[in-house]
Amino acid sequence: MEVKKMESLKELYKIGRGPSSSHTMGPEKACKIFQKHNPEADRFEAILYGSLSKTGVGHGTDKVIKVTFEPTPCDVIFNNDEIELPHPNTMDLIAYKDGVEIKRIRVLSVGGGKVEIVGYKNVDPPKIYDLSTFYDIAEHCKRNHMRLWQYVEEVEGIEIRDYLLKIWNQMKLSIHIGLETEGVLPGGLNVKRKAKKLYSHQHIDESAQTKENRVVSAYAFAVSEQNADGEVIVTAPTCGSAGVMPSVLYYQQMKRGYTDLEIIRALETGGIIGNLIKTNASISGSECGCQAEIGTACAMASAALGELFGLETDKIEYAAEIAIEHHLGLTCDPICGLVQIPCIERNAVAAMRAINAVSLASFLSDTRKISVDEVIEVMRMTGKDIPGRYRETAEGGLATLSIK
Repeated sequence: MEVKKMESLKELYKIGRGPSSSHTMGPEKACKIFQKHNPEADRFEAILYGSLSKTGVGHGTDKVIKVTFEPTPCDVIFNNDEIELPHPNTMDLIAYKDGVEIKRIRVLSVGGGKVEIVGYKNVDPPKIYDLSTFYDIAEHCKRNHMRLWQYVEEVEGIEIRDYLLKIWNQMKLSIHIGLETEGVLPGGLNVKRKAKKLYSHQHIDESAQTKENRVVSAYAFAVSEQNADGEVIVTAPTCGSAGVMPSVLYYQQMKRGYTDLEIIRALETGGIIGNLIKTNASISGSECGCQAEIGTACAMASAALGELFGLETDKIEYAAEIAIEHHLGLTCDPICGLVQIPCIERNAVAAMRAINAVSLASFLSDTRKISVDEVIEVMRMTGKDIPGRYRETAEGGLATLSIK
């Protein structure tokens, strides 16, 4: 049996433009590589298949591709006919010189901004974590009297802190800009930005709990609206779920005064959960539905919050397990393929659910019957069982609704 290993958290937390790590960040990366290796080309062509074709317009995939190849022109073709594909996010890139094809490659955008080129030996990022189950990681931490964040720094070195500080600063910047920006999001749904209104409009006789829900939701909306507008965010673990982690952690920092170092440790702990799901299931909506994106983000935020609160490892595990368990089966069905409805609201709901998961775990961990590793495997199986039309294709569920 092959022993799995995990990549660095640098491959999980990435700074880039939304609205989709698989539909914008991945194709952008592939086009840059292809253009670099074909400098003599005077025209390019991109053929999009599967989810890239069916939701590409809504995600702005065609725009990103054309802009990346500029000033060289590029024709983008949407092919919805070919269904026997190696991955739901498949694209062909073709280079021409004087009307003659000089190079063609098939690219798979496999999630998180990562791409693979069919037929080539893809140089994957090094897998530096020898342990790839929560059970093994927890046992290692127990034997060595360390917390989960300390295990991250044992593997990645203390320098991971510098990287995660940049990540945290970008998360905060996305919140700040999002809270100040008003207007209508692009794409034709005429969705108005709501973060500023949520943040500034206090309810009459607002309770502490109501205020927490409102402010956390405002932060989540701020980042998610930035993402929907094609602005810079942090994948945590994806663009479409980028609002969950920042909203939960920033609210706690503002409320309780946690230092940036404490937040970084929380990001390390949450990153372990994200890495486990990425390795043993999926963080791609086109592969496993929205449970893979929002469900993972909620679990990461739960674990991170558990670390901030100083919970024991088993309680952190239970919080993450609760978060995943109650997102199982969640479909990826954005209206018109835009990362707006229901995606923006889902970030806010998942952020509040992460807080609730930690509260439950802190009280009930001694009653736990299943492990987070088992739930991650169930997520993988459930994702494979979800019909394709409910996995980021704009063909099922809410995506079939017409908006007036």
